[in-house]
Amino acid sequence: MRPEPLDDAKSALRKGFVIIGLVSFATGLLMLASPLYMLQIYDRVLSTGNTDTLIALTAMIVAALVAYAALEGLRTLVAQKVGVWLEERLGAPVLVSAVSQALQRSGGTAQGLRDITTVRGFVGSPAIFPLFDAPMAPLFLAVLFIMHPALGFVALAGAIILFGLGLLNELITRKALREASGASTKAWNSADATVRNADAIMAMAMLPALARRMEAHSAAWRALQRRAGGRSGMLTAIAKGTRLLLQSAILGTGAWLVLGGKLTPGMMIAASIMMGRALAPVEQAITAWQGLINAQAAWGRLKSVLSARPDLGRGTTLPRPEGRLEAENVVHQPEGATAPVLNGISFQIEPGTITGVIGPTGAGKSTLARCIVGSARPQRGTIRLDSADMNGWDPLDRGQHVGYVPQDVELFDGTVAENIARFTEAEDAEIVAAAQLAGAHDMILKLPNGYGTEIGDSGARLSGGQRQRLALARAVFGSPRLLVLDEPNASLDAAGEEALVRMVTHLAERGCTVLLVTHKPSILRSAHKVMVIEDGRVSRFGDRDEIVARQTARAGTDVAARANVRVVPGGSAGS
Repeated sequence: MRPEPLDDAKSALRKGFVIIGLVSFATGLLMLASPLYMLQIYDRVLSTGNTDTLIALTAMIVAALVAYAALEGLRTLVAQKVGVWLEERLGAPVLVSAVSQALQRSGGTAQGLRDITTVRGFVGSPAIFPLFDAPMAPLFLAVLFIMHPALGFVALAGAIILFGLGLLNELITRKALREASGASTKAWNSADATVRNADAIMAMAMLPALARRMEAHSAAWRALQRRAGGRSGMLTAIAKGTRLLLQSAILGTGAWLVLGGKLTPGMMIAASIMMGRALAPVEQAITAWQGLINAQAAWGRLKSVLSARPDLGRGTTLPRPEGRLEAENVVHQPEGATAPVLNGISFQIEPGTITGVIGPTGAGKSTLARCIVGSARPQRGTIRLDSADMNGWDPLDRGQHVGYVPQDVELFDGTVAENIARFTEAEDAEIVAAAQLAGAHDMILKLPNGYGTEIGDSGARLSGGQRQRLALARAVFGSPRLLVLDEPNASLDAAGEEALVRMVTHLAERGCTVLLVTHKPSILRSAHKVMVIEDGRVSRFGDRDEIVARQTARAGTDVAARANVRVVPGGSAGS
């Protein structure tokens, strides 16, 4: 059974928290040094005037406070280390899970990575320390009871009141804070989508409407945040006032006991300091409650995201395939769709065959391409490369034999060489060979730094045709045995299209199976076979010339029918 990232994270958190807890216990004991010092000053030094005692006590309190500062720094360092380790350990699995969810749900965000930052920020901040300091409160209360029961009862009453305020804070803010967190996530996702589609948004003047929409999401989040923050702020103010009142109450009680001869002035001052130490963590916990709720909500979302984590690199490594592609009764219905997009697709393609996939818009061509490369999972039926089920094959092993250019080309921030090599460690010769095969080598050499040119986020520094050529070079990197190209000539000029034809022809001669999903008949001249997809089914599949002729004849008949013209055999027409 594979180790779960959250289980590993919990284990690391427990170890880190044990260390923080032990250090907190030590710092709690050292915090007794200050009130004990005050006790000795008032009751021994001032009453006796002994300078040597003052020097000895001062040396001891300095040593205790130095040790306290060192331990406080140590637990801060440990908390930060645990937070950083948590982010390092969960970052890659959360990204993998987010990508998997995006494939399953036809959409997704990197919210999980923000959630990791939220949890790390709370775990690695001083806000977590009151949770470890609070267990020391009984020790201080016990010392106060030893001094005098009246002092103990005043401090105990204060602890109960502050604990009650903390519980009330939990009850009245948890729901609002959770709702605010969810609304905040929705607002950020909306903002992400807006930025990703900046070109279309600005071109069609959609920005004001989208800004209003995002503002509506943000307004809901801010309203919930204000409601929760207002309630929490009021309780925090009440808690602070209560603590100050209790501070005065303990001094007043101490003075009354001193006047009655039941307590010394030093004990009165020490009692005031001890009660402050006992109640401070409870008050601080109320202040930090919002951070705790946000961290808990983020942890819950991380658990949900990681539940979709696929197994990568754990399957059996299979031999390099020959390239025989088979589909048997493939049915795929995207989440939320009312009907299947693919409804019983079946075909068989031999290695080294170039197959054009055509059909009307919405027929299911791109969905079929995604199912073939394994980025979408059919609900029924199987797609096999040789004899290996594409969905049962380990994705990391399968991906070495598959090249894919999706309809919407996406490149990544980095160099040209890194994008072509799929961000793996590769020899320069392999990268250049892929670029030459895709007809992109000369174009790359004209870039400012050649293969070392930084292309920017999503290849922003390149033109559409340049991005398309780099995507083709990335697809053929590593000499795949299956190449699936969805509208590969959408942004190519005539020279680029000629290079594409040469590329697929060369790959087919080397035994690679090629699928060309296209709306442009010009690219079909390189195809051996053509598959027509209509209404999620294969309506025709055969030799290119035969299928193209039938499609042309059918198109002519449809045009004539729409014009209310009768087509007469032999090419003449009559009304």
